[in-house]
Amino acid sequence: MALDGCGLFCKYVLFIFNLIFALVGFAFLGLGLWLRFSNSTRPIFQIEALNSSAFVTAVTVLIALGSVMLIVVAFGDYGACNEKRGALQVFSTLLAILATAEVVVGVLAYSKSDEVALNIGEFYSSMYALYLTNKDPVIGATLTFIHNMLHCCGITGVPVIEFAKNTCPKPDGFMEHIVMPNCPATIITVFDSKAPLVMGIFVGTGALLIVALICSTTLSKKICLSASAPHYIVLTHSTSVVTNPQPSQHGFVSPSYPHPDQDPVVFTPLTVANIPVANIPVAQA
Repeated sequence: MALDGCGLFCKYVLFIFNLIFALVGFAFLGLGLWLRFSNSTRPIFQIEALNSSAFVTAVTVLIALGSVMLIVVAFGDYGACNEKRGALQVFSTLLAILATAEVVVGVLAYSKSDEVALNIGEFYSSMYALYLTNKDPVIGATLTFIHNMLHCCGITGVPVIEFAKNTCPKPDGFMEHIVMPNCPATIITVFDSKAPLVMGIFVGTGALLIVALICSTTLSKKICLSASAPHYIVLTHSTSVVTNPQPSQHGFVSPSYPHPDQDPVVFTPLTVANIPVANIPVAQA
């Protein structure tokens, strides 16, 4: 189907959005599955007393969120690349639900920043203990990401006695070679001092989802208009419809036959030679 400039722009925007969304979804799902089924973390899920811990909850959220994101990407890519309105409508519905959830979670995280900070600190402490026990490379990469993002170093913050020193960021000054901010206190401080920023991140992500929702709706309407547009067939003298055309006539043939045995009617196009000219008498001088 032929789309105009606006439709093509929305199509490419959705493709780029789904590509980024797919990468993030694979990262969340892969990390969640690794933490759920890894030999070092599997016993945690088998202990009933720990089923409500922050670690188990965070891993469950990672798996669920990654799966939902990949499902959304599947509908979005199929609908945008193949110009299928049904898939785009499902994609738009899922985006609307996700955008609403993002805004609600952002507002709740802002209103309960202390509780959220304690839960994330507990999750970090569980990851830290698991890394010291098994030296799992995926958990080590996760700790490295957290340490670099928050610029903190482990539980103690003292590089000399820190057991996970290899996951800590590079010190910024001389004093940080001796002591750096520890991560549990940094997490609580970040959520206390930057709670509006955290809410802004969630609300901003919801706004991006709304932009993708607008593009999906626009593309769906453009596909509908393109499908309902009339199609014109240009007839030329080279169009051959008659089975046995007369050798001296080339013209348009009527496609409807009242009777099966009736010969087709041939309409000879007008030319200069066969245009009748009126005989006008010439006045005598």
